Amino acid sequence: MKKIALFCIPAHGHTNPMLPVAAELVRRGNVVRFYSFNEFEKKIKAAGAEFVSCDSFLPELTKQEETGLKNVSTTEMTVQDIRITLSMNHFLDKEFKTFLPDVVYTDSVCFWGKLNAWKHHVPMVVSTSTFAFNQLSSEYMKNSPKEMADMILGLPRVSRELKKLEPYGYHVKGVLSLIQSDNHTDSIVYTSQMFQPYAESFSDHYAFVGPSVFSKALPEKEKERPLIYISMGTVINDRPDFYGKCIDALKNLNVDVIISCGNAINREELGTLPDHIQVHSYVDQLAILAKADVFITHCGMNSVSESLYMAAPMVLYPQTGEQYAVAKRVAEIGAGIMLKEDSSEGIRASVQEILNNKTYGNAAAECSADFRACSGAAGAAEFIENAPHSSEGTDIIGELNKANGRFQLLYWLIVIAGINLIGFLVSWKFVWVIGIAAGILSSPIGKAIQKRKYIGMTHSKASSIKPD
Repeated sequence: MKKIALFCIPAHGHTNPMLPVAAELVRRGNVVRFYSFNEFEKKIKAAGAEFVSCDSFLPELTKQEETGLKNVSTTEMTVQDIRITLSMNHFLDKEFKTFLPDVVYTDSVCFWGKLNAWKHHVPMVVSTSTFAFNQLSSEYMKNSPKEMADMILGLPRVSRELKKLEPYGYHVKGVLSLIQSDNHTDSIVYTSQMFQPYAESFSDHYAFVGPSVFSKALPEKEKERPLIYISMGTVINDRPDFYGKCIDALKNLNVDVIISCGNAINREELGTLPDHIQVHSYVDQLAILAKADVFITHCGMNSVSESLYMAAPMVLYPQTGEQYAVAKRVAEIGAGIMLKEDSSEGIRASVQEILNNKTYGNAAAECSADFRACSGAAGAAEFIENAPHSSEGTDIIGELNKANGRFQLLYWLIVIAGINLIGFLVSWKFVWVIGIAAGILSSPIGKAIQKRKYIGMTHSKASSIKPD
C-alpha cells in the first residue's frame, strides 16, 4: 500500500483521464488523495479517492484574464498556473509534511503538482492528457498566427511571473522545463504506441496505456439509420454559428443527429429543430459514440480517444494547435477527414463521404482493437505504484541532439569558410546575404537530417529484435 497524491488543473479534459486510474489505485489498496476543484468533487469521491478542495486558492480574474483563459491563451494559462502555485505554497508545504506521499501523480501542465514533487523530493509520474510532445512529435502541431503571437508576446510576462517562484524554493530554468516532455520523467500517456506520433523516440519512462475510460462496452452500430454525433467539447463550445451550420447541413438527410453543446449557449438560439435532430447540454458521450456512425468533433484528445475506442470515424474540426496535432494523426490512420470548409455544404459533404466510404469506419475499428489491447487503468496504476522507473534503452532524442550539435558545428564552419572564400576571391559586398540564407536554412536542413537519422535508428532497433 502506498500514499499517492494526485494533482490536476480545473479542466475536464485533463481530470477525466485521471479518474479511472485513481479508482484502480484505490481498488488496489492505496491511499489516494486528489487535490482538485469543487466541480469534480462528486466524480473524485465516486472513484473512491479522498477529495481535497483547492477552489480557495484560485485567483480572482480580470475580464481580460478570463477572456484569455476562455480562448485557451498559452500565456494566460501559464501565468495563472504560476499564481495558483504561489497561492498554494504554504498549504502544500504542510500537506507534503503531514500526508507524506510516496508518489505524486500530476497532470503535465499542473505546475503546483510538478513543482512540489520536485521541491519535496517525491517520485513523480506525469499524466499526459494529449500526445507526448517532443521535438519530433511537436511538428504535428499547427499553431495559428494568433497563437504564435500570444506565445511570443507573452514571454516577458511569463518570465516575470517565473522569477516570483524562486524565493519559495521552486527552482525553474524556464517555462519549457515545466511543460515539455523529456525522456527522463516517468509519464503516462493515454493512447497506444501505434497512435502516438514518433512513439519510438520516447524512452522506457513512458507508459502508453491506451484511453483511460470506465466503460468496457463494445461498439453497437446496427440500427435503422445512421447516427451523427456533434460536440465541440467543454472549453471552446460557445459556437451557435457552427451548430446552426450542422443543423442546416443535416436537416434533410435520412439520419439521426445528437448535438451536445454544454451550457455555453441557449438551446433556443438554435431555433425550431426537426424531429430527427436533438440538442442536449450534456450526454453520456461514450454511450452515444458506441452507436455513432460519424462524430463531428473539435479533436480534443479525450473526445478523439473515446471516438476511436468506440470505432466511430470523425469529421475533424480542430480549434487549437494541440487539437490540430490530434486531428492530423486521425487523418493519417484513415479514421477521419479534415473539415476544410465549415459551411453547411462542406459539413454535409464530409458526413456523406464517411457514410458512403467504409474505409473510415474500418480504420476506426482497427484503432479500437488496438486501444482495447492496451494495459489501461490497471497498467497505469501499476506504473505509478512502481515509480520511479529506470530506462535501459537508448535515449533516441539525446542521440539526435548530439548528432544535431555535430551537424551545426560542421555546417557553420563550412558557411564561414565559404563566406571568407567568396569575400577574398570575389567581393565582400554581398556576403551578408549568404549568412542570412545559411541561418534560414540551418533549421530545416538540421531537422531533415534528424528525421533521417531517427528512421535509421528506429529501423535498426526494430531489426535487432528477434522473435521468440
